[in-house]
Amino acid sequence: DTDRALVLLEEYCKKLRKPEEQQLKKAIRKVMGIFKSSLFQALLGSFKKKARHGTSSHTSLPVALACDVLGCPKD
Repeated sequence: DTDRALVLLEEYCKKLRKPEEQQLKKAIRKVMGIFKSSLFQALLGSFKKKARHGTSSHTSLPVALACDVLGCPKD
């Protein structure tokens, strides 16, 4: 669930206070921005629709999204 992932990432970011952790914090915030983007949400909705109709054989949501976007070869 994207919303749950965002909550967990936000909680983790709050714990990153040391100067050497700021680069990681910035990267996590960038990922959070991607998760919140309309493009990501549209891709997620497309994948969920395919999964409900049984047209997607991928077991991993991130892999399935990547394959939808990048056009992975079929097995």
